[in-house]
Amino acid sequence: MVGHGFGGYERELRSLLSGDPGSVRAYARSLPPTERSDFERLIEEPYLVVRGAGSLGLDLVALRREIALPIEVKASSADVIRFTAASGRANEQLAAHRAVAARAGLMVVYAYRRLGLRGQEAWRLFSAGNPPNRGVLGVACRTLPPVEATQEGNGILRWNGGMPLSRFLGRVRFLSSRPEPLGG
Repeated sequence: MVGHGFGGYERELRSLLSGDPGSVRAYARSLPPTERSDFERLIEEPYLVVRGAGSLGLDLVALRREIALPIEVKASSADVIRFTAASGRANEQLAAHRAVAARAGLMVVYAYRRLGLRGQEAWRLFSAGNPPNRGVLGVACRTLPPVEATQEGNGILRWNGGMPLSRFLGRVRFLSSRPEPLGG
């Protein structure tokens, strides 16, 4: 079953990344107490998040300082999303995302929202393509697990193998807060 980018989950992720206080605090309750205040920094350090138009083929684009994250949102109650469903449309979409992002020196992030979870973080992130060679985005995205491929070359997302949203955002925040080298 291919997960769907249901509008409600796109809006949820948009609210989180945009630093909406109610959304951020509600989501932070699923995190261990030691990580909550770090995640809640999104309220003071939000991303500018725009919803992709239909022709763009991406669900969201999150922007902040030197970060530009094209994001494709998937949601499913299953722990695995196989891109072979829906006549292979998801595989075609994955290939198109990789191509357009590579031309711009970016990488698409797949955000997988696991439905029906209680008491744990529901969002996991995956990389689709090669991370940029330089910059905060390149360093942060190198740590993201890739969208896997089956032996036949079809995309697959395993929720358990993804990076929790809070961990990725913490890494980006850490990397972007480092001082610039002198003369640089």
